[in-house]
This record gives sequence, C-alpha cells and structure tokens, in this order.
Amino acid sequence: MLALSALPFLKPVHLRSPRSSRRGQRRSEFRCLSPEDAVSVFEIEREAFISVSGDCPLHLDEIRHFLNLCPELSLGWFEEGRLVAFIIGSLWDQDRLSQAALTLHKPLGTAVHIHVLAVHRTFRQQGKGSILMWRYLQYLRCLPFARRALLMCEDFLVPFYQKCGFEALGPCQVTVGDMAFVEMQHPVRGHAFMRRNSGC
Repeated sequence: MLALSALPFLKPVHLRSPRSSRRGQRRSEFRCLSPEDAVSVFEIEREAFISVSGDCPLHLDEIRHFLNLCPELSLGWFEEGRLVAFIIGSLWDQDRLSQAALTLHKPLGTAVHIHVLAVHRTFRQQGKGSILMWRYLQYLRCLPFARRALLMCEDFLVPFYQKCGFEALGPCQVTVGDMAFVEMQHPVRGHAFMRRNSGC
C-alpha cells in the first residue's frame, strides 16, 4: 500500500475557503480513508444520493468492505479534521464494467473503478468535487499498476466528468433498479514521468 503522505500533491495544504474569514484559513488535508471513516463517508453519501436517485452507490457494509480491502484507492478531503468530500475506488480487470464490478475488488486489475465521489452538502458549489478528482487522478498516475480510471454515472453528470477529462464509452452494462448509466474512462498516462518529477 502506498502512503498518500509520501506524495507532494497530497500532503496537507492550506487552502482559503469561501467560508473562511479574511484573517483565518481552514486547514485542509487529503489522505486515504480507513474503515474508521466509514460512517462519516456513508452519511455524506446518503445525503448526496438519496435525494437525487433514491439509493446510494455503496451501502455502509460495502464502504467498510472496500476500505478494508483497498484503502489506498480511496481519497478523503478533510477540513479541520472533518470529512467534507471523498472518492472510493477499487481495481477491475476487464475492459468494461459489469454488474460484478459493484462489489468486487480485483487485486490484479489495471483499471481503477471509481464507485463514488460525494461532497458534503455545506461544501457544494465550491469546486471541491473537481479539485478532489484532479488530486485523485494525479495520485493514480503514481500507482505503477493503474492504467485507466473507469466510472459510471447518470446522463446529467456526464458534462461534469468530461470537464475532469473523462470520455464517454457509451451505455454501461450495469443497471441498478430501473436506472441506466453512461460508462466513462480516463487514461492514466505518464507513469515514469510522474514518478520522476513528483516524488512517487
């Protein structure tokens, strides 16, 4: 497992927040999530998704499952010690996602399946989702086994992920109830360059 603190772009940084006073700044930290973070993750996810789609991409036991199996493929954004946004991923070993990708982690896979990205309601509309995704993709470039990132999303989220550099692959084979998804991918390039120039 790689420690995020060893990577320069994931070390704790001080970022000015729109909610900060002019004299003060919020202390921000990006780090891998642990099973102890599962409840905080689920509370943010439940609020973010149930109002929109009626269901969560991951339930609490599934969050714990992935944070136990592959915590190095998660990333949390903490402000003053409080989780404000997160990504949870796992490895996948096929070209396209299938129903099994919702629950499996394939340790020999080269595709990182991004299960969920969510931002706490009081921190939305501040660009945090885009910033967190950028940091996550930079981190993946330092993982020697990662070749691409995959995700599935509803139609209305396609423009957001396209702005993050993802391309649509077409309809996803995975369905949840009567919901249909678009599958998207982002190549993870420049492994040697990134390792040589970013301390990976």
